[in-house]
Amino acid sequence: MKTLVHLSDLHFGKTESQLVEAIAAEVRAVDADLLVVSGDLTQRARKVEFLHARAFLDSLPGPRIVVPGNHDVPLWNVFARAVTPLSRYKRYIAADTDPFYADSEVAVVGINTARSLTIKDGRINLRQLEAATEKFAHMSDDITRVVVTHHPFEGLGLESDEGIVGRAGLAMDAFSRSGVDIILSGHQHLHRAGSSARRYIIDGYAALLIQAGTAVSSRLRHAANSFNIIRISHPTITVECRAWQAAQFGFETSASYSFRHGPSGWEPA
Repeated sequence: MKTLVHLSDLHFGKTESQLVEAIAAEVRAVDADLLVVSGDLTQRARKVEFLHARAFLDSLPGPRIVVPGNHDVPLWNVFARAVTPLSRYKRYIAADTDPFYADSEVAVVGINTARSLTIKDGRINLRQLEAATEKFAHMSDDITRVVVTHHPFEGLGLESDEGIVGRAGLAMDAFSRSGVDIILSGHQHLHRAGSSARRYIIDGYAALLIQAGTAVSSRLRHAANSFNIIRISHPTITVECRAWQAAQFGFETSASYSFRHGPSGWEPA
């Protein structure tokens, strides 16, 4: 079994200090095999915010996969936004904005969806899809394949396309051919987990779309601070959402799901 901790939307510069300390303790207690952070490590891509984000990441054990989000691109510095949009991210967090991790049980491809020409929206390009396809191509069938993006593949509602990453349909077609099992994302500050077949109808294929809420930011959107614990034991995957409970001054399980792989892909167990 492999255990992944999934954090998103840290927004250092707009964080709650008690949450930073509490979530770090929670993550260390999980003893995960891999930490995944799906973007927006900072609020305004300032140097001090990246330094705080890096210190937080360094306080957590084990390997990690991190991708940038739209807030990690400078907003007010027009020159930096146009010419070197992720220079501070690359300097303080990770030089590779499309990272890759693999072991004997899981393969994880990070895809940078942040773009300098948009304020909050994101997209995937063909080069990134080709690179992801190549990385997965040499994996055996029993390897669980995971993609990490900041921008999600679901809208704010089942009937809404708001916030969905650009070229989502094209990406899902590519992921179906690569046998991608899980897509992790953030951006909307909401926790959700479900089948991709609710929106993307691809014969014989359904991945799990898992979003994490904002981990430690004070920028809440009608949901508590939270993070996900994902346990992979093929052909079963469980997802546990741990949400902040101010009254108890700690994190508690607010939702849990179990999925099983069948002839049509991943579905509720």
